[in-house]
Amino acid sequence: MAQDPQPTLVRHAHRNGVATLTMNMPSRLNGWTQEMMVALREAFQRVAADQDTHAVILTGTDPYYSAGVNLGGTIKLSHPRELHGLIVEHNQALFDSFLDFPKPLLAAVNGPAIGASVTSATLCDGIIASEKATFSTPFAALSIPAEGCSSVLFARLLGEDTADRILGPEGWRPTGSEAHEIGLAQWVVPHDRLLEEAQRIAEGWIAEEAKRSYRGGFTQDELKTVNAAESVRVADAFLDAPFLRAQYKFLWRKKKRVPAALFFALCTLRPLWSRLL
Repeated sequence: MAQDPQPTLVRHAHRNGVATLTMNMPSRLNGWTQEMMVALREAFQRVAADQDTHAVILTGTDPYYSAGVNLGGTIKLSHPRELHGLIVEHNQALFDSFLDFPKPLLAAVNGPAIGASVTSATLCDGIIASEKATFSTPFAALSIPAEGCSSVLFARLLGEDTADRILGPEGWRPTGSEAHEIGLAQWVVPHDRLLEEAQRIAEGWIAEEAKRSYRGGFTQDELKTVNAAESVRVADAFLDAPFLRAQYKFLWRKKKRVPAALFFALCTLRPLWSRLL
């Protein structure tokens, strides 16, 4: 029997000058595996170069928007100094792909969004949320610092106290309606109207000849500087014992034995290999 073809990881639709990119790996909650991140970067490059595309919508195949970066699948054993450099490079490149995108970009968050998929959405020109959306940034629980420019952008958009509720130990996960109330999302709509309303907003941007913009009054250069600094802090944390222990426990609970064993080994042997950093 012939095997089913591999699904298109990022589907592309086009109407009235608006490209809609849909992350399409629902069996893995549209998580950002290496393959998904490559597919997303290539999709961004295509629509950026397309002269008939003047605004872009990014969404996910239901029920999730995206479970964020698959940490267990992105950290590979190598020399500690090399690994640190790769983490810096990959983290910075991920968010720079949003910051460098040259056309108005709208995140249409159709369901749960976790980690980097939340912070990258705030790097778009706007967020429209379904009532089924939730926004989770469990950085404190994972013993890693804020990323995706959230260390400065969330406080500017939401206020210090609300930003701390979301990014800090409380780990508050606002719903779509709550995200709209606090200013994380500019629009919230019933789930079955999400893409219709996203299309209307994007077509409005085109009619207004809107240019790429960044929220909170930041410039692109300011956010890229923040992203570079955060990426170093993320790499430092990824190679520190609290993160390694947290990842081991999380993956073991999920019965992902092989990646759990990797993090257990990294944590156990850290006193030896940390000298090489």
